[in-house]
Amino acid sequence: MPLHMKLTAITLDCPDPQALAAFYQQATGLGPHPKSDAEFAGLNREDGLFIGFQRVDDHRPPSWPDQTVPQQLHLCFAVEDLDEAEARLLELGAGKPDHQPGGSGWRVFTDPAGHPFCLVRG
Repeated sequence: MPLHMKLTAITLDCPDPQALAAFYQQATGLGPHPKSDAEFAGLNREDGLFIGFQRVDDHRPPSWPDQTVPQQLHLCFAVEDLDEAEARLLELGAGKPDHQPGGSGWRVFTDPAGHPFCLVRG
């Protein structure tokens, strides 16, 4: 029998929590957590989901698709228009790796701290 666990938070390691929170805030429109600081920043979604960003000294960004430094986790975001969302994310500082395994259905990007994330047509 499942525990009926509800996901309430996702936290990413990074070198600069404020900068990464700002990137995701601009990309998603989520509101900043009022207790964000230089060591830990966060964003809140209306339904209670929290995305956190914690400072890690000597953070090594994932080397996706190469697994020298594994990604360990990636986020996926549904968007109506992949081209429009891609253009905006690149303006905000996202990277777009050459390796794109999703064909026309989804695209892989990296945030400013190097974490891979995907946009899916949704």
